Amino acid sequence: MPKAKLLTRRRFLQSTAATFAAPYIITSTALGAEGRPAASNRLTMGFIGVGGMGGGQCGSFLGYNEVQVVAICDVRKDTRDGWQTRANERYAEDSKSGNYKGCAVYNDYRELLARGDIDLVLIATPDHWHAIIAIEAAQAGKDIYCQKPMSLTIREAQMMRDSVRLYDRVFQTGSQQRSDQKFRFACELVRNGRIGKVQTIHVGVGGPSGEKPLAEQPIPAGFDYDMWLGPAPWKPYNSYRVDPTGWREQRDYSGGQMTDWGAHHFDIAQWGLDMDGSGPVEMHPPNGKEYPTLTYKYANGTTMYHGAVGDINPNGVLFTGTEGKVEVNRGYLRTWPDSLAKEFIGPDEVHLYESNDHQQDWLDCVKSRQKPICDVIIGASSVTVCHLGNIAYWLNRSLRWDPVKEEFINDAEANRWLDRPKRAPWHLP
Repeated sequence: MPKAKLLTRRRFLQSTAATFAAPYIITSTALGAEGRPAASNRLTMGFIGVGGMGGGQCGSFLGYNEVQVVAICDVRKDTRDGWQTRANERYAEDSKSGNYKGCAVYNDYRELLARGDIDLVLIATPDHWHAIIAIEAAQAGKDIYCQKPMSLTIREAQMMRDSVRLYDRVFQTGSQQRSDQKFRFACELVRNGRIGKVQTIHVGVGGPSGEKPLAEQPIPAGFDYDMWLGPAPWKPYNSYRVDPTGWREQRDYSGGQMTDWGAHHFDIAQWGLDMDGSGPVEMHPPNGKEYPTLTYKYANGTTMYHGAVGDINPNGVLFTGTEGKVEVNRGYLRTWPDSLAKEFIGPDEVHLYESNDHQQDWLDCVKSRQKPICDVIIGASSVTVCHLGNIAYWLNRSLRWDPVKEEFINDAEANRWLDRPKRAPWHLP
């Protein structure tokens, strides 16, 4: 099993100019100017996918002193070039000469992963690319931050989890609500029995993805559409297909809002129930009778509803117990009775992992080699809950799930949905 690479070390400074797409100039920044650690004590980082959320996170990590962004990969030339310029300008600010050309750009993620001087990668591609890139990154000895939802399929999540463990990588899933005090406190109230025995959970997120034919349009210059499709089935280019709003609606690339926001809110439901690494045992799609909406059942007797039921329209995640309720969302916490919101969690009670900065938590764990707050096992089990609901919607019938064997019980049709075919030559490693 490969040993962990804690820091960039001297390889970063010793790399030849051929390693980079642009010549690397050792500036005062590289020597630790302006209070920044010397490059030998910094973590080198590459970004794979810098449109939308990936771009926002690239900008954020440019502000971390212990990180040096040295590589940008994106299938849009203008996007990757733009972030290369921003990275070089950021580090040039710390240089007395005002020069820095150390951030390389790539169209193909495999070139970035092949660099032995990169410690960390952040994956923020569309969902259908996450598994292949993450597994190859683990094999290449990189520690990984992967945007949510972690995978396109259940089998992908399982393989990502197994690969990260096999290669001893530090993996953070981008379900950053676990690094929010309100969500943590809400789950601590539930875990410490403040609302009694949990009876129901209502999760307020949108629905599944589907199929939507789109007319063919010309492929823009500088956009590698074939690489964007990657393992997904070939479909004609359409600007809406590759737009974040559009691809999230398409089953070839995403599970819709069930996996997009579901990877946040179903994740919190799992946390509150102490179900990380496990999950529900039954899924029932709405039938207009006993199941007014998608309904999950857990072996401990808890029932979880997707969306509104009757006059209950959850704001985020609503836990209802025998003695009270707690509802939580971003910037919002409400309890019944009101006094629960002022409760103190005693030193001998359950205290959940405390992180107040999801990205910093990952960096700290890279150095300590500990598991971060949203480790790969957590990401895999939470996204599986989302996928189970989608499969129930798509098949439009009740399903039974074995969370230990991780398969549907006596249901060959449903088990065929555990994974999807990959377009050649792409495949899971």
